[in-house]
Amino acid sequence: MTPQQPGAACADDLDDLPLPPSASTRQVTRFRHGVPMAIPDVVIEETPVALVYNGISHAVMLASPTDLEDFATGFSLSEGIVARLGEIHDIEIKAHCSGVTLELDIAAERFVALKERRRSLAGRTGCGLCGIDSLDALSGMARAQALAGPPIDIAAIGAALRALPGRQPLRESTGAAHGAAWVDMAGRIVHMREDVGRHNALDKLIGCLAAKRIDTAQGFALITSRASYEMVQKAINVGIHAVVAISAPTGMAVRLADEAGLLLAGFANDDRFVAYTQPRRLRGAVQSETDLRGMAALAASNE
Repeated sequence: MTPQQPGAACADDLDDLPLPPSASTRQVTRFRHGVPMAIPDVVIEETPVALVYNGISHAVMLASPTDLEDFATGFSLSEGIVARLGEIHDIEIKAHCSGVTLELDIAAERFVALKERRRSLAGRTGCGLCGIDSLDALSGMARAQALAGPPIDIAAIGAALRALPGRQPLRESTGAAHGAAWVDMAGRIVHMREDVGRHNALDKLIGCLAAKRIDTAQGFALITSRASYEMVQKAINVGIHAVVAISAPTGMAVRLADEAGLLLAGFANDDRFVAYTQPRRLRGAVQSETDLRGMAALAASNE
């Protein structure tokens, strides 16, 4: 069946629709030095995605319609709806004219707990403080146990940052996608997920890690967005012990990371980054200008 194009007519009673595209092409007018030129441009799409648990609609998010099973799994884990992958019995993905429904069958005790903490999320690219409906609830949010992650080589972070641009096809084509990557201890990007929303990209990565039984103690998450409180909370909830962000963190995120023992770095670019928490877990640091001169002399002697 031909994929439903954004804005195209669609009958409400159609079943078994294909998933909508993650991007579309349209004619635009580019201005350069005041001169107009008609060119085709690839535009990222936002699709309403409804998460339904045991037949009850829970939230509607705006997301890229890719890796949706990972998204359903990751959202459920990072939001504490389920505690482990085995509590999700089934995931069914259904495309409709108005969006996509992710129907999850979860363990009965988890569904009972979910009904007790029901909340309403407006469909939007960023979900804000997901899972709470008052300031009192914020102070009572569960904290994960202190994370005790292994040391991370500074060189591994640099290697991942250099490899990152070639691993983001949706961003490359549209310029509007966030990415979340899983990097092993050698600095290799093992898994990559993209989405129009930064929370969604991280949830997709979390779902991927769970499905593939990846040990979160043996690597770190690399995100192409800022490190906000919610992003750090999601990482802590699933046992990720280190997050490296391309942009800056918020003060609230730094305090949460510090409290939980999560290594949080920001402003990451090539071989530069700022460690906001747990700097002692970074291995391979040059300690002083004397060390720098010694390294330079060693490099010169090897030429």
